[in-house]
Amino acid sequence: MPLVSVIVPCLNEQDTISLLLNAIYSQDFSLNNLEVIIADALSTDDTREKIIEFHASHPELELQIVENKARSIPAGLNQAIEASKGEIIIRLDAHSMPYPDYIRLCVETLNAGFGENVGGVWEIRPGGNSWQARSIAVSASHPLGVGDAKYRFAQHAQAVETVPFGAFFRSLISKVGLFNEKLLTNEDYEFNTRIRKIGGTIWLEPRIRSVYFARDTFIKLARQYFRYGFWKARMLRSYPKTIRWRQALPPIFILSLVVLLITSMWYPIARWFFLFEIMLYSFILFASGLQLAFKNRDIGLILGIPISIVVMHLCWGSGFLWSLIVGREN
Repeated sequence: MPLVSVIVPCLNEQDTISLLLNAIYSQDFSLNNLEVIIADALSTDDTREKIIEFHASHPELELQIVENKARSIPAGLNQAIEASKGEIIIRLDAHSMPYPDYIRLCVETLNAGFGENVGGVWEIRPGGNSWQARSIAVSASHPLGVGDAKYRFAQHAQAVETVPFGAFFRSLISKVGLFNEKLLTNEDYEFNTRIRKIGGTIWLEPRIRSVYFARDTFIKLARQYFRYGFWKARMLRSYPKTIRWRQALPPIFILSLVVLLITSMWYPIARWFFLFEIMLYSFILFASGLQLAFKNRDIGLILGIPISIVVMHLCWGSGFLWSLIVGREN
């Protein structure tokens, strides 16, 4: 059985790090063939103390902390890889919780040769108990919020563009290199793009499942999606052909509103197109909120779903456009 290295970038995750570590410890995979390397980006909360406490009470799990002084996700991933010894590397996040068979299924899928990087489906759960947290979690699993991102809802195994986290043989690094430290977000998609450019396959296996804890407030969601959009645009400078319709729609939507709003000062018909676009968009969102509220028996979703999706679309799109503007200035 191969040695598996689980690598985890981490920053201020005191609320979820114990959930992750307990989930790793409870895997149906031999602890003798498992190591965990956490790249801590100098957390200022109790994250590190919780890791140390866990290790003290579970010494049979090989666990080490490396300091990620660069305080970025790709830098942390690379430091963890360099500190690891495993033949197989599995990336997880500190706000995730893999199912008990996660590691075993990753290893089996890799050994079966389905793909160079394999992963599974996110089961997104609220990051808190508020109506905002519940609404964000539901929106992050809905096609209106995330388009055709297969790892959010796929039911059949298939080749895809990217997978969350991912498991791969260490030998892959010699072919495509480490994670791109110039991208503070979207580093996993860019890594998978390089794999596909050399003819490799990214394989999604729905049996491989992990829980992902979504942001718990609209403000945190806004920051997250602005960052996503900003760094997606940066990645597209190197890989312009990788843009997909779900990524193009938010900035196009924002631009259409701006253009119609400006031109409406001179052309009354533009004002009607602007109002029609806003009304149609609002109708779709509120209809979805009602449908999901009824389905989930949660009245808070009636308003929460429209707000969440608006935040996701507008922040992603504005982050994308701002990145293009800043890029031109530089």
